[in-house]
Amino acid sequence: MGDIKKPRKQYSVPRKRWDKERIEKEKKILEAYGLKNKRELRRFETFLRDKRKNARNLLALTQAKRARSEKELFENIARIGLLPRTASIDDVLSLQVEEILEKRLATIVWRKNLAKTIKQARQFIAHGHIAIGGKKITAPNYIVKASEVNRIGYYKRPMQLEPFKEDSREQMKREFEQAKGEKLGEEIIEKTGEENDEPVAGKTGKETPEIHSGKSAAEGDAK
Repeated sequence: MGDIKKPRKQYSVPRKRWDKERIEKEKKILEAYGLKNKRELRRFETFLRDKRKNARNLLALTQAKRARSEKELFENIARIGLLPRTASIDDVLSLQVEEILEKRLATIVWRKNLAKTIKQARQFIAHGHIAIGGKKITAPNYIVKASEVNRIGYYKRPMQLEPFKEDSREQMKREFEQAKGEKLGEEIIEKTGEENDEPVAGKTGKETPEIHSGKSAAEGDAK
């Protein structure tokens, strides 16, 4: 049984921990769905892995047992809206982790425009501002059933959503790039002006106009 004080791990880790392609994909998923860490992602992956395993095990059962087990599996999956009850085993085996992440409470709150961003949706839920059918839910990773989607709303009073504010670091970066571009433009204009003012070789910067006397060149030679 194990130590009752130490809970059983609810997820499994990949065999190849340092697969670059997988790591890059996981980073994009974490950012897109506002997951706190990879541990949360592992739980959803394990959930889908168990469903696929159950679907593969159905193939080894007799026809009578398979029919009963298939009905239970598909009803369980259809309850959260992943697949319809008329789905096949191939449909279960082709499920991706992004499909189950779309059923998270935080994701649905964001999709329903109850929050400006996925991170804000997570914050609203954790602080007790979101309810399902009037019942407060404080777990951002709660898997919403298909029958509960239209019952999601604010708890007691609606939240006042402020206009989206640009992150201070991004704003500083944008202002720096803008100032840098303006300075570069000024340097180019200044350099272009200096090049236009450069004297031509063999000539001074200011040419002295030639003074003509009233006498011709021939008279000068005669002298």
